[in-house]
Amino acid sequence: MFESRWLYEIILIIYGLSLIGYFIDFIQSNQKANRIAFWLLSMVWIIQSFFLFKQAFLENSFPVLSLYDGLFFYSWVLVTFSLIINRIFSIHFIVFFTNLFGFFILLVYILTEAQREGLEQGVQLVNEILITHITLSIVSYGFFTLSFLLSIMYLVQYRLLKNKQGMKWMWRLGDLKQLDQYSFIAVTLGVPLLLIGVILGVVWAYVANAEFYWFDLKTLGSLLVLGVYALYLLLRLIKGYQGRSIAIYNTAAFLILIINFLLFSLLSNFHL
Repeated sequence: MFESRWLYEIILIIYGLSLIGYFIDFIQSNQKANRIAFWLLSMVWIIQSFFLFKQAFLENSFPVLSLYDGLFFYSWVLVTFSLIINRIFSIHFIVFFTNLFGFFILLVYILTEAQREGLEQGVQLVNEILITHITLSIVSYGFFTLSFLLSIMYLVQYRLLKNKQGMKWMWRLGDLKQLDQYSFIAVTLGVPLLLIGVILGVVWAYVANAEFYWFDLKTLGSLLVLGVYALYLLLRLIKGYQGRSIAIYNTAAFLILIINFLLFSLLSNFHL
Protein backbone atom coordinates (compact mmCIF):
# COMPACT_ATOMS: atom_id res chain seq x y z
CA MET A 1 0.00 0.00 0.00
CA PHE A 2 2.59 2.51 1.04
CA GLU A 3 4.56 2.21 -2.13
CA SER A 4 1.98 4.88 -3.03
CA ARG A 5 2.54 6.83 0.21
CA TRP A 6 3.04 10.07 -1.67
CA LEU A 7 -0.36 9.62 -3.33
CA TYR A 8 -2.08 9.39 0.05
CA GLU A 9 -0.26 12.50 1.17
CA ILE A 10 -1.54 14.31 -1.92
CA ILE A 11 -5.10 13.17 -1.09
CA LEU A 12 -4.84 14.60 2.42
CA ILE A 13 -3.36 17.88 1.19
CA ILE A 14 -6.03 18.37 -1.49
CA TYR A 15 -8.76 17.32 0.94
CA GLY A 16 -7.46 19.80 3.51
CA LEU A 17 -7.41 22.64 0.97
CA SER A 18 -10.96 21.71 -0.04
CA LEU A 19 -12.03 21.89 3.60
CA ILE A 20 -10.56 25.37 3.93
CA GLY A 21 -12.43 26.46 0.79
CA TYR A 22 -15.72 25.07 2.08
CA PHE A 23 -15.13 26.73 5.46
CA ILE A 24 -14.60 30.13 3.79
CA ASP A 25 -17.83 29.58 1.85
CA PHE A 26 -19.52 28.47 5.09
CA ILE A 27 -18.49 31.70 6.82
CA GLN A 28 -18.67 34.25 4.00
CA SER A 29 -21.02 32.65 1.40
CA ASN A 30 -18.16 32.92 -1.08
CA GLN A 31 -19.13 31.28 -4.36
CA LYS A 32 -15.59 31.40 -5.75
CA ALA A 33 -14.27 29.55 -2.70
CA ASN A 34 -17.10 27.04 -3.07
CA ARG A 35 -16.24 26.33 -6.72
CA ILE A 36 -12.54 25.87 -5.95
CA ALA A 37 -13.38 23.60 -3.00
CA PHE A 38 -15.75 21.56 -5.20
CA TRP A 39 -13.12 20.90 -7.86
CA LEU A 40 -10.49 20.07 -5.24
CA LEU A 41 -12.90 17.60 -3.65
CA SER A 42 -13.61 16.17 -7.09
CA MET A 43 -9.88 15.44 -7.42
CA VAL A 44 -9.99 13.61 -4.09
CA TRP A 45 -12.96 11.58 -5.32
CA ILE A 46 -11.15 10.64 -8.55
CA ILE A 47 -8.04 9.44 -6.66
CA GLN A 48 -10.14 7.52 -4.13
CA SER A 49 -12.17 5.97 -6.95
CA PHE A 50 -8.94 4.86 -8.61
CA PHE A 51 -7.91 2.98 -5.45
CA LEU A 52 -11.36 1.41 -5.14
CA PHE A 53 -11.31 0.35 -8.80
CA LYS A 54 -7.84 -1.12 -8.41
CA GLN A 55 -8.75 -3.11 -5.32
CA ALA A 56 -12.12 -4.28 -6.61
CA PHE A 57 -11.22 -5.25 -10.20
CA LEU A 58 -7.47 -5.84 -10.21
CA GLU A 59 -7.07 -7.38 -6.77
CA ASN A 60 -10.57 -8.95 -6.66
CA SER A 61 -11.19 -7.64 -3.15
CA PHE A 62 -13.92 -5.10 -2.55
CA PRO A 63 -12.83 -2.93 0.41
CA VAL A 64 -15.61 -3.70 2.90
CA LEU A 65 -14.43 -7.02 4.33
CA SER A 66 -12.51 -5.49 7.22
CA LEU A 67 -13.00 -2.51 9.50
CA TYR A 68 -9.94 -0.70 8.11
CA ASP A 69 -10.92 -1.16 4.46
CA GLY A 70 -14.46 -0.15 5.35
CA LEU A 71 -13.16 3.19 6.63
CA PHE A 72 -11.76 4.02 3.20
CA PHE A 73 -15.02 3.08 1.47
CA TYR A 74 -16.96 5.05 4.11
CA SER A 75 -14.84 8.12 3.35
CA TRP A 76 -15.43 7.67 -0.40
CA VAL A 77 -19.20 7.49 0.18
CA LEU A 78 -19.12 10.72 2.20
CA VAL A 79 -17.12 12.51 -0.51
CA THR A 80 -19.57 11.25 -3.14
CA PHE A 81 -22.57 12.49 -1.16
CA SER A 82 -20.87 15.86 -0.62
CA LEU A 83 -20.29 16.34 -4.34
CA ILE A 84 -23.88 15.41 -5.16
CA ILE A 85 -25.33 17.70 -2.48
CA ASN A 86 -23.06 20.55 -3.54
CA ARG A 87 -24.16 20.30 -7.18
CA ILE A 88 -27.88 19.69 -6.70
CA PHE A 89 -28.83 21.41 -3.45
CA SER A 90 -27.88 24.72 -1.80
CA ILE A 91 -27.09 23.30 1.62
CA HIS A 92 -23.50 24.42 2.11
CA PHE A 93 -23.47 23.85 5.88
CA ILE A 94 -24.02 20.11 5.56
CA VAL A 95 -21.39 19.92 2.81
CA PHE A 96 -18.73 21.41 5.09
CA PHE A 97 -19.52 19.21 8.09
CA THR A 98 -19.83 16.08 5.96
CA ASN A 99 -16.41 16.74 4.47
CA LEU A 100 -14.92 17.47 7.87
CA PHE A 101 -16.10 14.09 9.12
CA GLY A 102 -15.00 12.40 5.89
CA PHE A 103 -11.51 13.90 6.28
CA PHE A 104 -11.34 12.51 9.81
CA ILE A 105 -12.39 9.02 8.66
CA LEU A 106 -9.88 9.00 5.78
CA LEU A 107 -7.09 10.16 8.08
CA VAL A 108 -7.87 7.40 10.59
CA TYR A 109 -7.80 4.83 7.79
CA ILE A 110 -4.48 5.96 6.31
CA LEU A 111 -2.63 6.23 9.61
CA THR A 112 -4.07 3.02 11.03
CA GLU A 113 -3.11 1.17 7.87
CA ALA A 114 0.37 2.68 8.08
CA GLN A 115 0.82 1.39 11.63
CA ARG A 116 -0.61 -2.01 10.75
CA GLU A 117 1.74 -2.44 7.81
CA GLY A 118 4.67 -1.48 10.01
CA LEU A 119 6.76 -0.55 7.01
CA GLU A 120 9.41 2.14 7.01
CA GLN A 121 7.32 4.30 4.68
CA GLY A 122 4.30 3.82 6.92
CA VAL A 123 6.22 5.01 9.96
CA GLN A 124 7.52 7.92 7.91
CA LEU A 125 3.96 8.89 6.95
CA VAL A 126 2.88 8.85 10.60
CA ASN A 127 5.81 11.11 11.50
CA GLU A 128 4.98 13.44 8.61
CA ILE A 129 1.41 13.74 9.90
CA LEU A 130 2.85 14.86 13.25
CA ILE A 131 4.99 17.48 11.50
CA THR A 132 1.94 18.65 9.54
CA HIS A 133 -0.07 18.90 12.77
CA ILE A 134 2.55 21.15 14.34
CA THR A 135 3.04 23.22 11.17
CA LEU A 136 -0.68 23.89 10.60
CA SER A 137 -1.18 24.81 14.25
CA ILE A 138 1.68 27.32 14.17
CA VAL A 139 0.53 28.79 10.83
CA SER A 140 -2.96 29.24 12.28
CA TYR A 141 -1.38 31.02 15.25
CA GLY A 142 0.33 33.28 12.73
CA PHE A 143 -3.06 34.25 11.24
CA PHE A 144 -4.48 34.85 14.73
CA THR A 145 -1.48 37.03 15.57
CA LEU A 146 -2.01 39.06 12.41
CA SER A 147 -5.69 39.44 13.32
CA PHE A 148 -4.71 40.58 16.82
CA LEU A 149 -2.34 43.23 15.47
CA LEU A 150 -5.02 44.51 13.12
CA SER A 151 -7.45 44.70 16.04
CA ILE A 152 -4.90 46.66 18.09
CA MET A 153 -4.46 49.05 15.16
CA TYR A 154 -8.24 49.37 14.96
CA LEU A 155 -8.52 50.25 18.67
CA VAL A 156 -5.69 52.79 18.43
CA GLN A 157 -7.20 54.36 15.31
CA TYR A 158 -10.64 54.42 16.93
CA ARG A 159 -9.25 56.21 19.98
CA LEU A 160 -7.38 58.76 17.87
CA LEU A 161 -10.47 59.53 15.83
CA LYS A 162 -12.67 59.79 18.89
CA ASN A 163 -10.29 62.20 20.62
CA LYS A 164 -9.35 63.96 17.37
CA GLN A 165 -5.67 63.43 18.10
CA GLY A 166 -2.66 62.31 16.11
CA MET A 167 -4.07 63.26 12.73
CA LYS A 168 -0.76 62.60 10.97
CA TRP A 169 -0.82 58.95 12.14
CA MET A 170 -4.37 58.16 11.09
CA TRP A 171 -3.61 57.53 7.41
CA ARG A 172 -0.68 55.29 8.30
CA LEU A 173 -2.78 53.08 10.55
CA GLY A 174 -5.41 52.46 7.89
CA ASP A 175 -9.14 52.74 7.44
CA LEU A 176 -11.24 51.38 10.32
CA LYS A 177 -13.49 49.34 8.05
CA GLN A 178 -10.51 47.74 6.30
CA LEU A 179 -8.75 46.95 9.57
CA ASP A 180 -11.91 45.29 10.87
CA GLN A 181 -12.43 43.29 7.65
CA TYR A 182 -8.81 42.14 7.36
CA SER A 183 -8.84 41.02 10.98
CA PHE A 184 -11.98 38.99 10.27
CA ILE A 185 -10.41 37.40 7.17
CA ALA A 186 -7.31 36.39 9.16
CA VAL A 187 -9.44 34.60 11.75
CA THR A 188 -11.51 32.96 9.00
CA LEU A 189 -8.29 31.46 7.59
CA GLY A 190 -6.83 30.58 10.97
CA VAL A 191 -9.78 28.61 12.33
CA PRO A 192 -9.92 25.84 9.67
CA LEU A 193 -6.12 25.48 9.77
CA LEU A 194 -6.18 24.99 13.54
CA LEU A 195 -9.18 22.66 13.27
CA ILE A 196 -7.38 20.44 10.76
CA GLY A 197 -4.22 20.64 12.89
CA VAL A 198 -6.12 19.48 15.99
CA ILE A 199 -7.70 16.59 14.06
CA LEU A 200 -4.28 15.52 12.76
CA GLY A 201 -2.81 15.70 16.26
CA VAL A 202 -5.56 13.65 17.91
CA VAL A 203 -5.55 10.92 15.25
CA TRP A 204 -1.73 10.79 15.23
CA ALA A 205 -1.60 10.41 19.03
CA TYR A 206 -3.99 7.46 19.02
CA VAL A 207 -2.50 5.69 16.01
CA ALA A 208 1.12 6.19 17.08
CA ASN A 209 0.31 5.00 20.62
CA ALA A 210 1.69 8.26 21.96
CA GLU A 211 1.24 9.19 25.60
CA PHE A 212 -1.89 11.23 24.93
CA TYR A 213 -4.21 12.76 27.50
CA TRP A 214 -7.46 14.57 26.80
CA PHE A 215 -6.99 16.43 30.07
CA ASP A 216 -3.44 17.52 29.27
CA LEU A 217 -3.16 21.31 29.63
CA LYS A 218 -1.83 21.75 26.09
CA THR A 219 -4.63 19.66 24.60
CA LEU A 220 -7.29 21.52 26.56
CA GLY A 221 -5.58 24.82 25.71
CA SER A 222 -5.63 24.10 21.98
CA LEU A 223 -9.31 23.16 22.12
CA LEU A 224 -9.98 26.32 24.14
CA VAL A 225 -8.19 28.48 21.56
CA LEU A 226 -10.18 26.84 18.76
CA GLY A 227 -13.42 27.38 20.69
CA VAL A 228 -12.61 31.02 21.47
CA TYR A 229 -11.94 31.88 17.82
CA ALA A 230 -14.95 29.86 16.65
CA LEU A 231 -17.00 31.96 19.08
CA TYR A 232 -15.45 35.07 17.50
CA LEU A 233 -16.90 34.00 14.16
CA LEU A 234 -20.29 33.23 15.70
CA LEU A 235 -20.44 36.60 17.46
CA ARG A 236 -19.61 38.37 14.22
CA LEU A 237 -21.85 36.40 11.89
CA ILE A 238 -24.85 35.64 14.10
CA LYS A 239 -24.83 38.45 16.67
CA GLY A 240 -23.50 41.02 14.22
CA TYR A 241 -20.58 42.17 16.38
CA GLN A 242 -18.20 44.45 14.48
CA GLY A 243 -15.75 47.22 15.09
CA ARG A 244 -14.58 48.08 18.58
CA SER A 245 -16.48 45.35 20.46
CA ILE A 246 -15.16 42.48 18.37
CA ALA A 247 -11.66 44.02 18.34
CA ILE A 248 -11.63 43.96 22.16
CA TYR A 249 -12.81 40.34 22.13
CA ASN A 250 -10.10 39.46 19.59
CA THR A 251 -7.45 41.01 21.82
CA ALA A 252 -8.62 38.91 24.77
CA ALA A 253 -8.67 35.80 22.57
CA PHE A 254 -5.04 36.39 21.61
CA LEU A 255 -4.04 36.52 25.28
CA ILE A 256 -5.52 33.02 25.69
CA LEU A 257 -3.54 31.90 22.64
CA ILE A 258 -0.29 33.23 24.12
CA ILE A 259 -0.95 31.49 27.45
CA ASN A 260 -1.59 28.22 25.61
CA PHE A 261 1.47 28.55 23.37
CA LEU A 262 3.96 29.55 26.07
CA LEU A 263 2.74 28.40 29.49
CA PHE A 264 0.66 25.31 28.69
CA SER A 265 3.41 23.94 26.42
CA LEU A 266 5.82 23.95 29.38
CA LEU A 267 3.27 22.22 31.64
CA SER A 268 2.23 19.61 29.06
CA ASN A 269 2.89 15.91 29.65
CA PHE A 270 3.69 15.10 26.02
CA HIS A 271 3.87 18.30 23.98
CA LEU A 272 7.17 20.06 23.46
